[in-house]
Amino acid sequence: MNPLRPVILAAAASPRMKRVITGTPMTAEIVRRFVPGESRAELAPVVRALLGSGRLISVDFLGENTTDRARAEATVAEYLSLINELAAADRPPRPDDAAVPVEVSVKLSALGQALPGDGPAIATDNLRTVCIKAAEAGVWVTVDAEDHTTTDATLAAVRALRPEFPWLGAVLQSYLHRTRDDCAEFAGSGSRIRLCKGAYREPPAVAFQRAVEVSDSYLRCLEILMHGCGYPMVATHDPALVSAAERMAAESGRGTGEFEHQMLYGVREAEQLRLAGAGHPMRVYVPYGDDWYGYLTRRLAERPANLAFFLRALAAGPDQTSGLPSLRRLRKSHR
Repeated sequence: MNPLRPVILAAAASPRMKRVITGTPMTAEIVRRFVPGESRAELAPVVRALLGSGRLISVDFLGENTTDRARAEATVAEYLSLINELAAADRPPRPDDAAVPVEVSVKLSALGQALPGDGPAIATDNLRTVCIKAAEAGVWVTVDAEDHTTTDATLAAVRALRPEFPWLGAVLQSYLHRTRDDCAEFAGSGSRIRLCKGAYREPPAVAFQRAVEVSDSYLRCLEILMHGCGYPMVATHDPALVSAAERMAAESGRGTGEFEHQMLYGVREAEQLRLAGAGHPMRVYVPYGDDWYGYLTRRLAERPANLAFFLRALAAGPDQTSGLPSLRRLRKSHR
């Protein structure tokens, strides 16, 4: 695992680091690698290009940890407008039983889950509003995972709405110790589960810390999903896990259209195109919006190459980065 990962994830929670990084003009270069735009207008050509290439999409309006009711309602309104626009997008013809090409991903903390008092109930009601619009438009919805403190409330919301929207997807993170049991519960008929490794800073009491442990857990969880009755969504860029998914699918008797691969926008583009060209459902997670800081830092923490790219961009503008704390100082302050 990237030794700088804990440092970078600690920076994600640092207001000072956020001010420095978001105020640096050269940051735009790395942001655009992972976030194609801040508005639906900037998002639209990316959606057209991805769908035109034979890939599927899952669009996320960036935002999390909302503690303002009006902001949560504004996020719902943005999702409703987004779904309208995605429904109108040209989609390549697909068999009737194929995966829905267009999906939105939603973080419940952006819909009000952290509001004082009845935040989880507010978020669930807001999710229902988004699902109603999505059902009318022929768009899927998947509920994103966040840090472990939200897992119980998030899965409770999914349980509450699945009788009404059986296609509602959920995300499970293999680095959490609990995820094997969650996979067993949610691998039922018709369920959609996106399995990822996990991108938040979690304590050893609840999450595996070593990369090999996280990958081993991923394989155990994926085996449960592949032998279940649902629709596994294999969200990984790890070549070994991509190959393992193909092998497990064959062993469990799944056809090509009975599971899908998922990768992030801006990561392993050639592999995405290879999978799509080979006839595999390949969905790209596409974020947009101006609240990109938390998303960016998690992407930097995942791979050293991402961090190196970002530091080169910062080094190109030293006048703008004189206030940036050194990585050595950050590491020392977060031991």
